Amino acid sequence: MVDRFHDSHSRQTAEFEVRHHGFGSGEQLTKLCGGTLRGITQHLDYINQLGCTAIWLSPVFKNNPESYHGYAIENYLEVDERFGTKADLEELVDKAHSYDMRVFLDIVLHHSGNNWGYAEGKEYFYNGGLEFPFGQWRYPDKPVVPIELRNPALYSRKGQIKNFDAYPETREGDFFTLKAFRSDESWEAIYVQQILTAIHCYWIRETDVDGFRLDAVKHMGALAISRFCSNIREYAYSLGKRNFFLFGEVVGADDVCNLYVGPKTLVTYNDQNIYYGLNSVLDFQLYFLLEGVIKGKDSPGRLIDRYVQLQKNAIERGEYGEFLITFIDNHDQIGFDFKKRFGNNAAPEQIIAGIAFLLCALGTPCIYYGTEQGFDGCGENDSAIRECMFNLEDKNTNLLNTQSAIYQAIAAIARFRNESNVLRFGRMFVRELSNDGIHFHLPNCHKCTLAFSRVLFDQEVVFIYNSSNSEAKEECILIDGQLNKTRNLMKTVYGNKCHVPIHHCDQPGIEISYIKLHLDPIELVILKNF
Repeated sequence: MVDRFHDSHSRQTAEFEVRHHGFGSGEQLTKLCGGTLRGITQHLDYINQLGCTAIWLSPVFKNNPESYHGYAIENYLEVDERFGTKADLEELVDKAHSYDMRVFLDIVLHHSGNNWGYAEGKEYFYNGGLEFPFGQWRYPDKPVVPIELRNPALYSRKGQIKNFDAYPETREGDFFTLKAFRSDESWEAIYVQQILTAIHCYWIRETDVDGFRLDAVKHMGALAISRFCSNIREYAYSLGKRNFFLFGEVVGADDVCNLYVGPKTLVTYNDQNIYYGLNSVLDFQLYFLLEGVIKGKDSPGRLIDRYVQLQKNAIERGEYGEFLITFIDNHDQIGFDFKKRFGNNAAPEQIIAGIAFLLCALGTPCIYYGTEQGFDGCGENDSAIRECMFNLEDKNTNLLNTQSAIYQAIAAIARFRNESNVLRFGRMFVRELSNDGIHFHLPNCHKCTLAFSRVLFDQEVVFIYNSSNSEAKEECILIDGQLNKTRNLMKTVYGNKCHVPIHHCDQPGIEISYIKLHLDPIELVILKNF
């Protein structure tokens, strides 16, 4: 979040060994805190050393005065002066590219900010698709920009969404007080899409950004999203940008996500060519499952089923699972009434294990700022999990500590990922466990050992983690028997183990290979064959 990462002041890093809780609390975090684009630019080395290869920025366009998060846009053609200037954004992108990092902008297509009100100042809620009378623009002396959006006919005007899972309410209704655009296939809706496409093409051309994250995708139709993505992708191609990355926020099952990702089955629409949608979506299904498994509260059964489903889905969807954006923390925690970071009631080792899982498993891992320092915010509102990386009480200190234990561990594993083709492109297999080296089974209880492999040709990397916070375990973990048939050792990539022997079962008719480990509570080990 631009407002929370770093301001433009030159600060010293506070010294701490393991973790910090973040700066700011309560009412402080519901308001603008002062983070800027320049503050990010000045500390790209911190992000780069963590192992990150891209930066996803919260929305940067000019927002309603009361908004700090960026999702209440009133001027689409200017950077919010509280975050900086267009030149600051250009500089950030240029310097990130010099680090070989990409920059993605978070954009909002479903709604604008709270730029107007209903007649007589009434607060309307969705009611069977009824259209309510337009009242007045909120800022008569400050028009919505571009001026074409200052047209009441372009807005749905059906009141606030009450049921976010009800169709068509969830598409037609206002997102709380933020005003929804028309989202059907009327000429007004098509016109809005054309305006929004032109706006975002402008920002690609002016700043050289590398992709967009689309907010609230499920609140729009698949055709509208695909049309936008196809036009944006073609425009980026025309500028020579061949890998412009488009990913979206879709909270739903795979069959819902599939509506928005990749090529559609629709061949033509009004005699136009096929549309191509998002490259990827945020993997909320993994997010809802992983925390309970890593913290030893849940059996990994449903987590294993998740990867089985990804394999089935990939048969028809190609590389679907490989490019899903995976995460353990995010800025609004959709689906939860009480907001809390992964780090809340978590040991540092559990935070490391959560991020390590993402770095080693299928998907494109995303780290929410502050997780790498152990932030553990919690509360009833989103603001509680949007702590500051810089001190709000003075202008001298920040929390960009590259020496803290969590940062160091994540950086080491991320460095291995960036150097390892097997973790980026390899197949993934959940590994079976055994007490005797003969009878193997998948993990099926909470506080168990979780193990999986990534395999690419003759390479294997194994992730092993004891999710119990109280019980040590000694486990035999199955590995690929064919790849390791003539190998006798696995090398430690992360963890406190020396080289680990590979055992080969010598019983007739049983051709398996496995490793045997003693694991302390919440101990993580990553191994590779050599």
